[in-house]
Amino acid sequence: MSAKETIGFIGLGSQGGPMAERIAAAGYPLTVWARRPEALQPFVDAGARAAATIAELGAACDHVGICVVDDDGVAAIVEELLAAMRPGSRIVVHSTILPENCQRLAARCAAKGIAFLDAPVSGGGAAASAGTLTVMCGGQADDFAAARPVFETFGGMIVLLGAAGAGQRAKIVNNALMAANMGLAHAAMQAGAELGLEGAALRELVKASSGRSFGFEVYARLPSPQAFSHGAPLLVKDVKLLTATLPEAAGAEALRIAAEPFLSAAIGADLTETHP
Repeated sequence: MSAKETIGFIGLGSQGGPMAERIAAAGYPLTVWARRPEALQPFVDAGARAAATIAELGAACDHVGICVVDDDGVAAIVEELLAAMRPGSRIVVHSTILPENCQRLAARCAAKGIAFLDAPVSGGGAAASAGTLTVMCGGQADDFAAARPVFETFGGMIVLLGAAGAGQRAKIVNNALMAANMGLAHAAMQAGAELGLEGAALRELVKASSGRSFGFEVYARLPSPQAFSHGAPLLVKDVKLLTATLPEAAGAEALRIAAEPFLSAAIGADLTETHP
């Protein structure tokens, strides 16, 4: 579709907000909705239109992006959109949710003649503002091609990985690996301390050596695991999504085992208590 299509966005938080800003800055007519009206004002001031209801937003838009926290929130929003959106329009889920729920939502959308893509993102608010998010997509190739110009407003690497749900599968593997790498960094620094090594020097050495990873670099910047308390709940959620999707898989279990000691320390609760 052309750049004249009208875009709706729901979920204007620390990541969704900058994504919506990038869409508007690229010249797309933007309509936004939020539970808290005050969250809409910065977007209205920048030229966006505020919808009074989800249904009003859906009726006005060709493409609606959703970036809310959980499966139930996504499902409720999609149901309201389906009652209002025109056949041929498109719903895109940027939230991280269970892949099988995306498959169910895709089937609901198909029955209404509405395209569906799951397109979770990686990089956080800073990458959204810079337009360099990684966008991991699941859905039909023609729907992906139609949506790609919108994704390019906030994304750098944009990849179609398969049918609906594939983007979610890639996202939870990626985030579980991040959590595991931070968990291994935590274990490595504990081992270093037990060997009498000075912590700051070991951090700098590893960052320049073969043991380095992005997860280690993030960990090395933390004064303590508790300093990651803002990011840890999202990684806990994504590790749980992976193990729920692959409950008997050795790979998922290995990632969980590596991640949980660090995540437990970060959130101040023993996550291992729920596992044998």
